Amino acid sequence: MIASLMMYLRPETADATARYWALIREGLIARGIPAPAELANDSSEFEVWRAPDLVLGQTCGMPYRLWLHRQVTLIGTPDFAVDGCPSGYYNSAIIVRKDDPRATPEAFDGACFAYNQTFSQSGYAAPYAALKPLSVWFDRRLQTHSHRAAAQAIASGAADIAALDAVSWRLIARYEPCAEQLRVLMHTEPTPGLPYIAGPTANAQTTFEAVREAINNLNETDRETLGIKGLVAIPKSAYLAIDNPPDTPTEIP
Repeated sequence: MIASLMMYLRPETADATARYWALIREGLIARGIPAPAELANDSSEFEVWRAPDLVLGQTCGMPYRLWLHRQVTLIGTPDFAVDGCPSGYYNSAIIVRKDDPRATPEAFDGACFAYNQTFSQSGYAAPYAALKPLSVWFDRRLQTHSHRAAAQAIASGAADIAALDAVSWRLIARYEPCAEQLRVLMHTEPTPGLPYIAGPTANAQTTFEAVREAINNLNETDRETLGIKGLVAIPKSAYLAIDNPPDTPTEIP
């Protein structure tokens, strides 16, 4: 069996994440669900997401709707209380350099776009949906494989514009020195946040209850560090209703 909470993991949040998992594990075991003592946060994302014995993991909405929704059990969506979004929803902050004089999205047509993955809802699909209607998209692109690296690429001048998951941007603004050189150009429309998932035979309701109890039992310091306010039951249909860009990958990388 395997469990992972890698999606918002940083050195500064690692201890709080471990304590959060300890609370979840305690609740799962109390409900008769075996759970590993340690998180497999160093495992590759698709290894975790596709594991038949996945006890708990977190994925991005785009991989969920593209590949995973028939293979996993949707547990629930953590609520990070993102400004301007319904509970359990989030958006992307489209960021540029603070000293870049361009003031509108249209002014960035032809710029170099940094993105983490083409299968990222917040880093790729959300900015496409926001900018394409403005006749803005990017032939010049830099793949960075993470939001943190995309922010650093903008700050260094390696790229001009990127879209960052609002929760990741919150953490970057808190912990990354490069954030001082960045500003938010705009925000995308809200979409369902990164869902918790488990293997195909998991008991969704029982696992949901264990995770919700763990969130309620977080101490205030860990709650503030992680930014988690609650757990929301967002239906599968809400994830599957989001459109994909035309160059969305069809095969799992």
